[in-house]
Amino acid sequence: MREIVSTITSKGQVTIPAEVRRHLGVRKSDKLSFVIEPDGVVRLRVPRYTDIASLRGAAGSLKEPTTWDKSREIAREDHLRDKYQDNP
Repeated sequence: MREIVSTITSKGQVTIPAEVRRHLGVRKSDKLSFVIEPDGVVRLRVPRYTDIASLRGAAGSLKEPTTWDKSREIAREDHLRDKYQDNP
């Protein structure tokens, strides 16, 4: 077993060492899951979606249907909020 140490920043971010990224097969913008086992052990897992059907429900659901234009408006608002959130 190898132990590779990384430091947590003040914002709670961690740089994943290159060797670990290669081992997991992850690249920029990929997702990681942190799995907390019943015995307290935490595992890293790369979520893989085998087909489009396996994505069903991943984004949650709406209380009521919405139009395409309304969805785009919400997405734009979210994008702008995220873009300027750290830059007042």
